[in-house]
Amino acid sequence: MGPSEPEPLLRMRGIVKQFPGVRALDGVDLDVRPGEVHCLLGQNGAGKSTLIKVLAGAHQPDEGEIVFAGAPVRLAGPTAAMRAGIATIYQELDLVDGLSVADNVFLGHERATLGFTRRGDAERAARDLLARLGHGEIPPRREAGRLPAAGKQVVSMARALSHDARLIVMDEPSAALAHDEVTNLFRIIRELTAAGVAVVYISHRLEEIREIGDRVTVLKDGRSVANGLPAKTTKTDHIVSLMTGRDIEYVFPDRPAPAEGGSEVLRVEGLALPGAFEDVSFSVRAGEIVGLAGLVGSGRSEILEAVYGARRPARGRVLVDGRPVRPGDTGAAVRRGMGMAPEERKSQALLLNDTVAGNVTVAGLRRYARFGWLNRRRELADVREQIEALDIRPPDPRRPVVTLSGGNQQKVVLARWLAGTRDLRLLILDEPTRGVDVGARAELYAVIRALAARGIGVLLVSSEVPEVLGLADRVLVVREGRVVHSGDAAALDEATVLNMIMEGSAL
Repeated sequence: MGPSEPEPLLRMRGIVKQFPGVRALDGVDLDVRPGEVHCLLGQNGAGKSTLIKVLAGAHQPDEGEIVFAGAPVRLAGPTAAMRAGIATIYQELDLVDGLSVADNVFLGHERATLGFTRRGDAERAARDLLARLGHGEIPPRREAGRLPAAGKQVVSMARALSHDARLIVMDEPSAALAHDEVTNLFRIIRELTAAGVAVVYISHRLEEIREIGDRVTVLKDGRSVANGLPAKTTKTDHIVSLMTGRDIEYVFPDRPAPAEGGSEVLRVEGLALPGAFEDVSFSVRAGEIVGLAGLVGSGRSEILEAVYGARRPARGRVLVDGRPVRPGDTGAAVRRGMGMAPEERKSQALLLNDTVAGNVTVAGLRRYARFGWLNRRRELADVREQIEALDIRPPDPRRPVVTLSGGNQQKVVLARWLAGTRDLRLLILDEPTRGVDVGARAELYAVIRALAARGIGVLLVSSEVPEVLGLADRVLVVREGRVVHSGDAAALDEATVLNMIMEGSAL
């Protein structure tokens, strides 16, 4: 640190955080100076969210030291972080919609005398804080749920200032804002930093980093690979290369030669869901794997859900084998040969207290029913066939699915569609390897490629660009609800896709 540089307000050294089977943070360092905007960058899964939860007191580090305002601190919980002067504004704003603006600003530290809330004092103080943020027009008595996204964000900032925060962490603060609202956000941030408040700013938009940031720290695979780079002069290519270097190898099966003249299984024409995505068109052929690459919130998962009928699009249509599928009807999609493995398999796909067999056959119980009775012998025979085909371990159809590893649970979800749909035409996979260890990933990749080799069309989303490029035959790059590029996976590399995702530049 040079003689003219201020002492850091925050210093995190060697932060380690482990979860079962995952080392989410592996010795992260971060220094933040008073009055600066310090930008935190990294791909999905790099450790950004875990790091800010440690800083917010929501997670306790297993190793490392946090020094704040010159003294070591232990942030035992969110309240302790707030008392220390650290406030976090998450991407999913945690306001209580049914309460007033003033009640939200002082939630958890209400102004009270002898147990009675001083509502008038709270409203006056909230009005002063909102005026400080340049939004004195927001009525303190208004119900927070009636505010637009930008207004809710201002209320969250007012809440942070009500705790006399010296450091504010902002997680993707511009994600839900229009261009003019982002301009106002930046004005507020500059006023806060001019008053000495430090800001940790997390964003995937590199153009924002250059405009608002002072310094940049880059995380990759739970480690800080660059600390304190100058935000305005560091080249985009250098930042992208720092983000894409990896320690984990992705072991993909050999890519087969392109299929010749495969029939078109799926056609999507002009699909739109306002607020999520607009004018999306593409196709998937038999035996082809098509991958969607994009950031969380880009609309990629919503596209899958609309194709499958879990969301009803406002416009456009979905055709399977040339015939339209009724929109917003998952039953119609299944009858036409679609299957889907959703992102949250435990809450959205699996019956955790049921057996492997119960989970595999739940989508096709009619196949085993006769006069109101289930043919259990035939059911178990089909389940054992899928267990062997997908190498589900342990190979016990009566085992509770909750006791299986993440990779084997995902195989159970795949087995459901292979056993339950007589003519599976299209398999939709949303984050197929989330929460799966490296060895099990390779097995799942082989299973997915084998399904395509059987002539099943595959449509998948993954937050990990190497996974999309390694598995897919063709890639659609999605940014802010629109497909900005479509092309062969073999013609793309990770840095190119990240540039398109983060800058929005179509090739």
